[in-house]
Amino acid sequence: LLTAPPARGQQPGRWRPPPPQSPLEKVAAQEGLSLAQLAGKWFLVGMASRCSYLAEHSYQLEATAVTVTIGDGQSLAVSTFRKLDGICWEIRQRYLPTQAHGRFLLKGRGYGGKVDMVVGETDHSTYAILYYQKGRSISVKLYGRTSQVSDAIKDKFEERIRAVGLSEDVTYYFPTYGFCDSADEFHILDGELQI
Repeated sequence: LLTAPPARGQQPGRWRPPPPQSPLEKVAAQEGLSLAQLAGKWFLVGMASRCSYLAEHSYQLEATAVTVTIGDGQSLAVSTFRKLDGICWEIRQRYLPTQAHGRFLLKGRGYGGKVDMVVGETDHSTYAILYYQKGRSISVKLYGRTSQVSDAIKDKFEERIRAVGLSEDVTYYFPTYGFCDSADEFHILDGELQI
């Protein structure tokens, strides 16, 4: 029957659990990550996400290529080339380094617009598995230096997506042909890419 009085400002019987851990906090960044070796051209091979837009429009997936350059030795300048309605677009984004190696932040517009990104795994020359989190929603992308990767790499990707609570039914593989290499000046967007 002996109980301590409630702390000042706290109502009796009201215990607040700590905030839940963000899914991305459980993901380890690639050890020995070399940004210089990460630079260059990549092809989006697959993606796992609970994004409802992606689920509803998965039949419209377009071949997507990405060029990564390293700005100021630490940030990632990412140009994504993809077709929208048959026209090649370039979407430019800048991922800023955070305190932790291999973790980056894309500042978005408005509340909840930021995207956290972790380079989870890469051998720099064949594949890269990147994790993205916006709000409480996580997605995982598999990139290859070529538009097709080995079954062993796909298996590894599918293991990684299961580890963060995603599954094969929200995994999409992208076309391996019909890539854009460039976009004219009228089809360049700076900022967020929804998919």
